[in-house]
Amino acid sequence: MLFELDADQRLWQDTVRTVTAKECSPALIRSIVDSGADSAPLWQVYVDLGWTELVAPESAVELAIVLEELGRVTDPTPYLATLTQFAPLATGSVDPRQTGTAVFEGVTARRDGAGWRLDGTAAHVLDGDRAERYAVVTGVGVFLVDAAKVRATRSPAFDPVLHLAEVDFSGVRLDAGERRDADIAGALHTARTAMALTMVGACQRVLDMVLEHARVRKQFGAPIGSFQAVQHKAADMHVAIERARALSYFAAVTLAEHDSRARLASAMAKAAAGECQSLVFRSGLQLFGGMGFTWENDLQFALKRAAAGELMLGGADEHRALIAEEYRAADF
Repeated sequence: MLFELDADQRLWQDTVRTVTAKECSPALIRSIVDSGADSAPLWQVYVDLGWTELVAPESAVELAIVLEELGRVTDPTPYLATLTQFAPLATGSVDPRQTGTAVFEGVTARRDGAGWRLDGTAAHVLDGDRAERYAVVTGVGVFLVDAAKVRATRSPAFDPVLHLAEVDFSGVRLDAGERRDADIAGALHTARTAMALTMVGACQRVLDMVLEHARVRKQFGAPIGSFQAVQHKAADMHVAIERARALSYFAAVTLAEHDSRARLASAMAKAAAGECQSLVFRSGLQLFGGMGFTWENDLQFALKRAAAGELMLGGADEHRALIAEEYRAADF
């Protein structure tokens, strides 16, 4: 199992970074938040570049590279939900041009004549208000549902770029053949790893902005980056990000290689990313001073994307508990 990106992967990383810097600029994010600009053209860019075709487990590391970079730029599209929540549950039924998301809880299914009936309302569904298809997890299997059959309402979110929705599946009727067996546990491992990578990218963006600010901001006639207290905080942020990044890419490698440690690795990645965002959030705001709290400062978007990731798919405390359980059950 390799732990360094090879030459092709580094080239891929540079390519993705170049594209996102050009196509998903801070100005675009600001226009989406302030004036409701449409993110659909950016989604089409991803489709045209083939980024929406990274659905095979063997491409997990390449997908991880994309996810980190999209976290860095606060991606406003449904890419995260489509590629890492919907696709793992809809194996063989993924159209790279369509958006999708997953519903992991809140919906039940029962027999209805020759078919099935879904009932329930799912809260906080990532991109639930703009997904074209849903992969709905129930106690009897996974169902693929078209958006036209449900009622979705966008919910307020801490991250103003993020789309969360309440989706009502009450009375949705489906044919018998629309139920499928899927690796739900494996899909959750993928979703957690992906969320961790997104958080890592957002935290890296915060650190990048802090370092740039520390170089130009002066106090007592010297850049604040020359002060030891500032350096220590920046170093702590860097160490936390590198730890979370290493664990997240390890989790991606376990997914790519169908390694049995994927459950543990994804929990470790999500826990580390949660702890990382907590430290980065505090230190990032502090090192920017009062400027960090202003609406005009783009720091907020990266901070909010990282913090929102902690609230989805279980927080650091939950995943630390899962890790402890896993080790207690291990036969050493």
